[in-house]
Amino acid sequence: MAAIDTPTPPVTAPGHSWTDTLHDWVTTCDHKKLGVMYVCSGLFFFCVAGLEAAAMRYQLLFAGNDAIGPETFNRLFTMHGTTMVFLVGMPIITGFGNYFLPLMIGARDMAYPRLNAWGFWMFFFGAFLFYFSFLGADGLYGAGTAPDVGWFAYAPLTGKAFSRGNSTDYWILGILISGFGSLSGAINMLGTVISLRCRGMTLGRMPLFVWMMSVVSFLILIALTPLAAAQVMLLFDRFLGAHFFDTQAGGDAVLWQHFFWFFGHPEVYILIIPGFAYASEIIPVFSRKVIFGYPVMVAATISIGVLSVGVWAHHMFAVGMQRELNIYFAAITMLVGVPTGIKIFNWIGTMYGGKIRFQTPMLFCTAFVFQFVLAGLTGIMLAATPFDWQLTDTYFVVAHFHYVLIGGLIFTIFGACYYWFPKVSGKMLDETLGKWHFWLFVIGFQLTFTTMHVQGLLGMPRRIYTYPSDRSWEIWNQITSAGVLFQAAGVLVFFYAIARALHSGRPAGPDPWDAWTLEWSTSSPPPDYNFAEAPEVHSRRPLWDAKHPEDPDWKYE
Repeated sequence: MAAIDTPTPPVTAPGHSWTDTLHDWVTTCDHKKLGVMYVCSGLFFFCVAGLEAAAMRYQLLFAGNDAIGPETFNRLFTMHGTTMVFLVGMPIITGFGNYFLPLMIGARDMAYPRLNAWGFWMFFFGAFLFYFSFLGADGLYGAGTAPDVGWFAYAPLTGKAFSRGNSTDYWILGILISGFGSLSGAINMLGTVISLRCRGMTLGRMPLFVWMMSVVSFLILIALTPLAAAQVMLLFDRFLGAHFFDTQAGGDAVLWQHFFWFFGHPEVYILIIPGFAYASEIIPVFSRKVIFGYPVMVAATISIGVLSVGVWAHHMFAVGMQRELNIYFAAITMLVGVPTGIKIFNWIGTMYGGKIRFQTPMLFCTAFVFQFVLAGLTGIMLAATPFDWQLTDTYFVVAHFHYVLIGGLIFTIFGACYYWFPKVSGKMLDETLGKWHFWLFVIGFQLTFTTMHVQGLLGMPRRIYTYPSDRSWEIWNQITSAGVLFQAAGVLVFFYAIARALHSGRPAGPDPWDAWTLEWSTSSPPPDYNFAEAPEVHSRRPLWDAKHPEDPDWKYE
């Protein structure tokens, strides 16, 4: 394997102004800069979505509260849901994939650098177009209000008869354009993994991060295509007089649900499998053990990807499908729990008997494992059709969904930020601040989303902006809203820790965690060219081989 690169820092040219720096970033095709821009954009929209959620929780704080009207509440709900799924989760996972996938396989860049840059700017323009409707004044190019159709945009609510003006059109076009960016990113990642792996890196030696991002890329190609088709059909309905989803003219509103959830449930795995990837890289390093059951982890990931495509209609048990279809989708949904359980077993097996270091990245991953077990259990409960009939469209479903995406994805994203921030910036994040961030966020998470299960069992419907005082819901809503304050405090600590590290953080060095994958063989931050020499690997842990030539990993493969 090539020696650790320690290049001389580039000399800044005299008179290098901020405009030159801005031009460099705007016109870059470097996968690392694009990765940073993806993640920073996602974190920005995470704050925006958090403010939207806080406003909704303020409205639900008291029974009969009228602080926010129903129209505004629906707009906030639409913007929050769409932002979290499309403008937070998607860009952040794409950003981590962009930055670290080439480094992990020993490549100097992505396979298609210009396509990579085009994908980011498609996402950025789509996000701008989506929020333009929210920010535009009345009558300004048709932008009057934010869309109020929910992040799922169910027909016939999205028809011209019920969604006048252009706000719904901005929703459609924004998501459609940003989806083109996601598709280009998926093609790029697959092309990079197939064609640019370094010498010796067979499929059986790829890091689990690379395997899982490859599966995610396949799912993006499969899932986003029907969503794009449905959005085009909806535009035809709204502008060209078509009737795909117009029930008054022979169309079918349920058809939209089929299209949307054929995208929507694989999308859940598109978002959570990268969380699996981050945990699969962090847990072994902080347990000081090789990942338990590597081949089984790969097989489980592929199985989840395949099975996730066939479970979409478990979101539609209440629409009146045939009994046989209900049985099929319930069975497949429960079957997905098998490979997911295998992953959890392997993470616990990796930690068992290890010399665990409970530093901040490991804390977030440990909480993720616990919370995802609970999310999986409630998912199995909702897979049972009779149970789902009772609790569909209640806060129980909201709790399950947030346990998956916040308890799963966001927790692992924070863990990944603490783990890889030293590599990206060359500075260490403060460990004390990291633990403050963790405990504030985990307490807030439990207060907010655990109580939502109780609200759902008590019959509180989702998507309502107010409620009567005689349903015993008020106290639970107040606990839920209090949790938001803890989460917000944790996020503020996180951003303060980043600012402090960038200003006066301790130098990280090339490998502060004593890790094993190739990205830690370069300087921190990595040079423009990534590797001075193309690396050659002989096992799944190339840095272990370099550090311990007397006991190389390849002997045990």
